[in-house]
Amino acid sequence: MPPVNAIEFFQYPWADSPHHLVWGIRVDGTDLRTLVGEATYPLWRTELAGEFDDDEAELEKETAEQVRVQHDGLGVPEFAHHFRTAGNTVPLLGCPCGIWVCWPLMAEVGITPTTVTWSAFRQPNREEEWGELPMGPYEFPRDAYEAALDAPPVLGEDPLP
Repeated sequence: MPPVNAIEFFQYPWADSPHHLVWGIRVDGTDLRTLVGEATYPLWRTELAGEFDDDEAELEKETAEQVRVQHDGLGVPEFAHHFRTAGNTVPLLGCPCGIWVCWPLMAEVGITPTTVTWSAFRQPNREEEWGELPMGPYEFPRDAYEAALDAPPVLGEDPLP
């Protein structure tokens, strides 16, 4: 039986338009953007290696920058609704440009009477090169999941530096 994970949804001001809120997510207390960064770091490094053949420091810097800026929260008004629909592949994170379809993190959402599971994490713009990302699956108690969606705290700023 897989471990049960903790889920937190929250909202925070979008950096480019602070009067608009975006949705953020924490899994087991860790921002989902951090978890994605850990999963994609080696993929970015491999992808960028040819551009920096002889400059390890520059490769490291560029890889770290790609990981850092690849996602932001979702600025989707109906965010909570699409997380309650089983069998769908849904965006969990969006692009920092504000157009979530530009660079989304997608996952399959499975729902039972007692659990919600996120699995098959993908970056559709790199699906052929990267395949399924090495993260999850995450399984949440459905009652805690629903409660977190129903009452997300609003933070004063993006919790990631």
